[in-house]
Amino acid sequence: MDERNEAYTRWAIEEIEASIDLKRRTLESQLPVIVAIAERIVDTFQRGGKVLLCGNGGSAADAQHIAAEFVSRFRRERRGLPAIALTTDTSILTAIGNDYGYERVFARQVEALGQPGDVVVGISTSGASASVLAAMRAARERGMTTIGLTGATGGLLVGHVDVCLCVPSQNTARIQEVHITVAHVVCEIVERTLVS
Repeated sequence: MDERNEAYTRWAIEEIEASIDLKRRTLESQLPVIVAIAERIVDTFQRGGKVLLCGNGGSAADAQHIAAEFVSRFRRERRGLPAIALTTDTSILTAIGNDYGYERVFARQVEALGQPGDVVVGISTSGASASVLAAMRAARERGMTTIGLTGATGGLLVGHVDVCLCVPSQNTARIQEVHITVAHVVCEIVERTLVS
């Protein structure tokens, strides 16, 4: 093995071990929160409500990923579940950004699409994203359940949601890895409940 190969191998092991460690620590500290998130989303789907998801950058991609798992399927054949990523329609995003400012890009969609009893999931690794916080405020004003996925401190997001997953890390990449793992866990619980 040459020197470069050894370094790449060492770095790969370090990164994967760090991800595994953070997932273990999240399981130890956040398991009741994960269960609470699953309960609220299952209840929403069982009552005929929908899930709206938002975030910026990598968290926008996670919002789309999670919505796709609900609308299409995760692992089981079942009816499609109503979930919308508020991050995907460039005409809506640019119109709202232009007319109202970027901070309103998700809140305006929550106002247009959300109903009492729906869930809004806000994803922000820092917990400080102005556009996500505005969406949470709009959701609460309309009687919607609010769920946050964030990092170690929870930032301002903790005070704007009913349930908040706080991944115990400051590393954005690691936090995002845990967010999608937790989302897959929730998808599994939803499908086991609704398909059984």
